[in-house]
Amino acid sequence: MDLMTNLMPAGAEIFLLVMACVILIADLLIKQSGRQATYMLVQLTLLGCSLITVGAHEHGVVYAFHNMFVDDLMADVLKLLTYLAVSMMLVYSRQYLAVRGLFSGEFMVLALFATLGMMVMISANHFLTLYLGLEVLSLSLYAMVALQRDSAVATEAAMKYFILGALASGLLLYGMSMLYGATGSLELGAVSKAIQSGAADKSLLVFGLVFVVSGLAFKLGVVPFHMWVPDVYHGAPTAMTMLIGSAPKLAAFAFVTRILVEGLQPLVQHWSGMLVILAVASMAIGNITAIAQTNLKRMFAYSTIAHMGFLLLGLLSGGIEGYGSSMFYAVVYVLMSLGAFGMIMLLSREGFEADTLNDFKGLNQRSPWLAFLMLLLMFSMAGVPPTVGFYAKFSVLNAVVQAGHIWLAVVAVLLSLIGAFYYLRIVKLMYFDAPESHAPITVGSDTALLMSVNGLGMLLLGLLPGTLMSVCAVSVQQSLLLH
Repeated sequence: MDLMTNLMPAGAEIFLLVMACVILIADLLIKQSGRQATYMLVQLTLLGCSLITVGAHEHGVVYAFHNMFVDDLMADVLKLLTYLAVSMMLVYSRQYLAVRGLFSGEFMVLALFATLGMMVMISANHFLTLYLGLEVLSLSLYAMVALQRDSAVATEAAMKYFILGALASGLLLYGMSMLYGATGSLELGAVSKAIQSGAADKSLLVFGLVFVVSGLAFKLGVVPFHMWVPDVYHGAPTAMTMLIGSAPKLAAFAFVTRILVEGLQPLVQHWSGMLVILAVASMAIGNITAIAQTNLKRMFAYSTIAHMGFLLLGLLSGGIEGYGSSMFYAVVYVLMSLGAFGMIMLLSREGFEADTLNDFKGLNQRSPWLAFLMLLLMFSMAGVPPTVGFYAKFSVLNAVVQAGHIWLAVVAVLLSLIGAFYYLRIVKLMYFDAPESHAPITVGSDTALLMSVNGLGMLLLGLLPGTLMSVCAVSVQQSLLLH
């Protein structure tokens, strides 16, 4: 019975691991023309994981494997959204990858292993489990960026990502070892208790905290640890960029929340000050540098840096409202990111990447519907009402003001105004400029349907944001306060 109580909370992870190994072997027996079968197996695996996650959900917080693994409402909600994001990424990128000869079993198996890493990160309650999940995710992403072996740009991006990622992992591990030395435990709850009791060495704790926050900042891609983001986004094939820019942000939110809020809450006055600097610097440098970009993927990379700065604002506000708004922001950002990169892939064709600003000129004349969907996505990213991006920004700013950081809210609003410029510039190019190319836009029916749902979802969630907001608030409340 004891074995089952341990295995049940991790049922989805175990199922995904088994299926990834099965697909890896099955793919060897499938001819290149039969990749569709592998693709369907991967989609069914993600569906199976979501059914297991929903079926195994229990009220309250369930611990397994000697408190190293936790199953709570926040973990379940984030996992379901992760499956959705990865599934959408596969639908969007199928045609794009097939044309470039990258629609292979390796791509899909690596995507599953990356998903496994995210799931472990989301449910980790121990420094070792957190690190294990992070490395499974990171190593899968390094390999995916380098999949296009004959592309010098992709190989260079993978090398940069790998070297800087290894450096960040070292920082994180060093910080964790210092926290272990100070508190005598690697379990988040025990670390928190040891700090509260005053038994831990204060100077060693603060040193460890600085290294841990640096490692976390690198994984989120916030200033001054953002050097890898534009190069990797630009260099990787767009399908890989979409994966890096979407689902891992949900895992990163859980990762940062677990460590800072559950493990290091007693040191909040130390880490919230660090987050203020990281958030303001990220919003400033991300938004200002994005204006100068002509390549869309680089522009979205800098906008990601700015968005992650916004995400940190919610975390440093503290309280259920702050953490809930931060989670809501992460979810909305992932949906916007999937749509934006999906649109780049829709407009790309064989031998042509639609990843510069000029490629979107006159899109309204070529395809009014796609132009309208892109308009909704860009309005949402800029935070224009009534799209959901406005409510995401508003909920974070509201939490910041309630926490008493009014100057921070003012700075965030001003920097968001700068950010609105480069999103609205794309809208201007689509509607008011003449198209440079009149090549027909061919879109698969499943991709077109998903793109429409994704784009209209920005508007629908903006008109009715209450449900998603309350799900985020309730899951954070149940998960973080019951510990």
